[in-house]
Amino acid sequence: MLAYMHPALKKQFEGKINLSAEHEQLIDRCFKPKSTKRNEILVEKGSIVRQLFFVIQGCLRVFLIDDDGNESTRFLIFEDHFGTAFPSFIQQQPSLAAIQSLEPSELLVLSYADRQLLMDKIPGWETMYRIGLEQDYIAAIQRIESLITMDSKERYQILMKTQPEIIQRLPGKIVADYLGISQETLSRLKSKK
Repeated sequence: MLAYMHPALKKQFEGKINLSAEHEQLIDRCFKPKSTKRNEILVEKGSIVRQLFFVIQGCLRVFLIDDDGNESTRFLIFEDHFGTAFPSFIQQQPSLAAIQSLEPSELLVLSYADRQLLMDKIPGWETMYRIGLEQDYIAAIQRIESLITMDSKERYQILMKTQPEIIQRLPGKIVADYLGISQETLSRLKSKK
């Protein structure tokens, strides 16, 4: 019986890459389904990240923990997006970041070795992967720039416009951390709507 890749992945690749039935079967074999619980840690700080995650349902958080136990959210990964702690994943070195499932989540997981296999075996995969990384890089730079050049109100308003699901779905502590503000400031901003 033929295996077909998950519909969410198929949708993700439409218009970006032409896949034969054999390519779809290979992708289906490489991406492993995983269910997570709320607040489950998928990657511990200091471990080598060996997986790239695709979120079908839920939300993952890539975050740092300082020596005093304070957390700082680096990235949030929602439905139909790929993500991981990329420095560790690409370099296969211990990660400064941890990865947590903020909600019960349904994921597809691609190992480091299988990522390389797909790049080698599927024409256009590497280009598609690079374009995705470039888009994520731009988003990361824009977020860093907003933390440096904008006040808390401006950052909150942009988040409300561009990613309201962050404010609607996630606990205030995570939202405030992501915005680089205190929970008290976030409460004030929410009350001024």
